[in-house]
Amino acid sequence: MARIDDILTRKQPLLQVFLDNVHNSQNLSTIIRTADAVGVLDIFYATPSNETLRIHKTITQGAHRWTHRHRVSDADTVKFLKQKKQEGFQVVVTHLEERAVNFREVDYTKPTLIVMGNEKEGVSDEIIAEATDVIVIPMQGMVQSLNVSVATALILYEAERQLDNAGMYARPQISLKKRKEIKDAWVHRDTIARKSKGTIALEFKEEVINL
Repeated sequence: MARIDDILTRKQPLLQVFLDNVHNSQNLSTIIRTADAVGVLDIFYATPSNETLRIHKTITQGAHRWTHRHRVSDADTVKFLKQKKQEGFQVVVTHLEERAVNFREVDYTKPTLIVMGNEKEGVSDEIIAEATDVIVIPMQGMVQSLNVSVATALILYEAERQLDNAGMYARPQISLKKRKEIKDAWVHRDTIARKSKGTIALEFKEEVINL
């Protein structure tokens, strides 16, 4: 219980991740683990067929239990990004183009949604059009791209560095009332799973968002 209280005081609700058609479930699981490590609470993703991606527990090492997953309908991704901007989020999209800046130049202490593209085509033109900032990770070798889970980790840890320097892990970013709601839900989930003796999966259910 004390551990849950502790991590909730360091969660960063205004640092979020959206995965645009990342179809590899192992990449998703790796990203979930990294996101939890830097205090991300909410992870959003869309798939072309609107299918729920499998979570590999050997990869997440339990991190999926302490983050919230939301699947956005593929047809609603642009609406979703517009809504996030209306909520005050900057939409930071990874994409190689002329206006792109080094990922370290973005101010991640602002409410930020980091958008990562799929493993083959990257992000769609429609999503790029909604970008507040377009970023790239500098590449000094022959290869001009990184695995999406590695790229996400680099960006998230730059965000973590900035947030830590700003003291945002030292003071709760989630209200006491909301922290209690999340804690109660997590404790209830774990209690039900324990009493079921394994017949109920120990996992937070995924929210499906249809806008």
